[in-house]
Amino acid sequence: MSVNKTRRIFLQSTAVSGLAVCNWKIKDSDAQIHSSSLSSAVDNYINTRKVLLYECTRKEIRERLASGKLKAAIIPTGATEQHNEHMAMIMDTAGALLVSQYAALKLYPQVIVTTPVSIGYSPYWMERQGTLTLRKETLQAVVYDICCSIKTHGIKTILILNGHGGNVKPLLDKVPDFRSKLGINIEFCSYWDFISPDLAKSFMESGKVPGHGSEFETSLALAAFPERIHQVSYEGIDPYKWNVDKTDLDRVGFYKATFDKTEFDKTSFEESKLATAEKGERAIALAIEEVVEKLRKMIG
Repeated sequence: MSVNKTRRIFLQSTAVSGLAVCNWKIKDSDAQIHSSSLSSAVDNYINTRKVLLYECTRKEIRERLASGKLKAAIIPTGATEQHNEHMAMIMDTAGALLVSQYAALKLYPQVIVTTPVSIGYSPYWMERQGTLTLRKETLQAVVYDICCSIKTHGIKTILILNGHGGNVKPLLDKVPDFRSKLGINIEFCSYWDFISPDLAKSFMESGKVPGHGSEFETSLALAAFPERIHQVSYEGIDPYKWNVDKTDLDRVGFYKATFDKTEFDKTSFEESKLATAEKGERAIALAIEEVVEKLRKMIG
């Protein structure tokens, strides 16, 4: 992965990336707002907390709803799961939240971002210590209840914006049911869906999107929240030989996925070394642009 120590800060005041702490030594001159196209949404200046429902007061939400300006909500869904030896476990949630917040800023004041669903469906990683998982039914119920809450307040357009591969099938399976029960416009997508294989090959050496803790995700993190990437020495030794209780694994629905092996960890880590902040910036910009366009069409 790139060891470029230039800090990439996309948001001037944000709950997304927790930019106060960093594991790298960064010169003061490097700690500046990056003047890329991604900053355009806040150039004028919109207080970035205004698009995060959980940072607003009830008065602020009430007034926006009464004005008719607030038309749609984004529910970011992610995970808290292992991302190899070098990446923080919150990566999937942080990525979905980042794209959600930027898309909402570009459409301000029409879109609000809910509190993210930060634990997803990850039973296959439960042999990797630290991972948290929900049952499929629990995940589906949580997201449905959030949709119900949003509709109760009068918002009739909802985009579930996902950042974790394990959530895709459980939520895609249920979105038609959510839509039918609530009678409102609800759609689901992952923020990387808009990056085709050919497009991915044009700027990712591995050509893999999203991968897992490899080039794509590491690039995104280097661009948006580099403090979540840790420079480690990977010994290539399987660190997961621990005395886990099979009854506990069964209780959380663990199953052995084909990719759950030491070779996968090694390959992903090697591919992470291809990552750069510049690649991450391009991926984020592409995702934001397409999510904004999708929301525009949904809002009508």
